[in-house]
Amino acid sequence: MGEIDIAMDSKFIAFSEKGVRRSNQDICRIIEMPEHNRSLFVLCDGMGGHDMGDVAAETVCNALCEYWIEHAMETDSEEKVRKACAVAWKELYERSVRVRQVEMGTTLVMASVEGDRLTVANCGDSRCYLFRKGKLLYQTTDHVGQRNGWEVVTRCFFSQREDVAIPDIASFTLQTGDSFFLCSDGVSKFVSENVILDCAQSACSLESVEMRLRRACEESSKDNYSGIFASIGG
Repeated sequence: MGEIDIAMDSKFIAFSEKGVRRSNQDICRIIEMPEHNRSLFVLCDGMGGHDMGDVAAETVCNALCEYWIEHAMETDSEEKVRKACAVAWKELYERSVRVRQVEMGTTLVMASVEGDRLTVANCGDSRCYLFRKGKLLYQTTDHVGQRNGWEVVTRCFFSQREDVAIPDIASFTLQTGDSFFLCSDGVSKFVSENVILDCAQSACSLESVEMRLRRACEESSKDNYSGIFASIGG
């Protein structure tokens, strides 16, 4: 098949809410670059167990987006993602130094569409789901483990640990009708995958998909909840 013109055929919705928390430490950002036949979708979830999670999420998200804009002429690749993530971690570390070595961290999940190519990267427990013909084609793996009976994030962007800012990266050739969903764990932990899959299978408008996802989060989530849902070619 020929390349999909994302400027014409990619549609998306995004939401980010504090939910039952006192503040929202999630951040979503979407960059459209039709002149380069590319769009970038980024979602970061600041780690609430440390100080300034919102600052960490904003710092990493903005650094990655700025890298993508500055390197718009460079084809999307695993190497490009890793370079962008290295720059983002450096920005996070330098931000922490400016506020007296505050330990702060964030997860990351991103998706870049270039022509008919989708590049997905995640670090932490924010997720990406890719759907095709009403079925789940791909789902990122959460980077979590157990410590003293508690679930802990084992990979993330943490200001004092460059060695754990290691993303998983995958790429796919998109087809017309594909869709993908990026979300923080405030969605994935509390909204069943059946509900998310049902939204992907729905022939309703993206506005209706957003309404259904928001309603499910409002009813079930015990955390900030954020998501970006994109539909390719109809």
